[in-house]
Amino acid sequence: MALTVATNLAVETVDWSQLDTILLDMDGTLLDLEFDNHFWGTVIPERWGQERGLDVAASQATLAPLFKEVRGTLDWYCLDYWSQKLSLDIPTIKTGYSEGIRWRPQAETFLRHLNTSHLDVVLITNAHPVTLAMKAERLPLAQWFNHMVSSHDYGAPKETTRFWDTLMAERPFDPERTLFVDDSEYVLDAALAYGVSHLITLRQPDSTLAPREQTRFPAIHHFEEILQGLPDID
Repeated sequence: MALTVATNLAVETVDWSQLDTILLDMDGTLLDLEFDNHFWGTVIPERWGQERGLDVAASQATLAPLFKEVRGTLDWYCLDYWSQKLSLDIPTIKTGYSEGIRWRPQAETFLRHLNTSHLDVVLITNAHPVTLAMKAERLPLAQWFNHMVSSHDYGAPKETTRFWDTLMAERPFDPERTLFVDDSEYVLDAALAYGVSHLITLRQPDSTLAPREQTRFPAIHHFEEILQGLPDID
């Protein structure tokens, strides 16, 4: 299958008959990234600053280098790491904001179509297992997937070859007959380097931010753009 790409990197067609596997990210792909951006960008700095007599802006400025230092590593996504680093009970705080967890537009409809298809539908996320469990409890995630993977189970984030080697060993797939959808272009870079042939990103992972005008990978705004060719649903 070849993705037909317009000059603005919009996806025009997906030939589902040429695919056996679809790998789907969670946050920013299926779920609105606004929850995570707000939690880590505002809630945590506010809580951390309260204990140190800092306002939110000062906390954000202080924490920014700490976040930047581990970005792209497993620690960046690890609730245990940040709970210890910041002396906060991150899982408990996060549970208190779980009402903000919500689908991106058309994501659940897309999963319903995939559920009736021939495809092996696999969720792969860098989210900590506690976060994955929380979101799967809030929304009916598990029913739509043949398998769900947190990169913490592999000891390596999706940005690394180790993750892809472990995924291949645990649930073999043909990279040339696999589509991977993820909002992070750094993660897609790793998938491309591993040989995954069909890659799509999202134009608006966070509903509160403007859509991305430029992407390095073919991009969609909503999933209805790639539904053609999937089985109909009742």
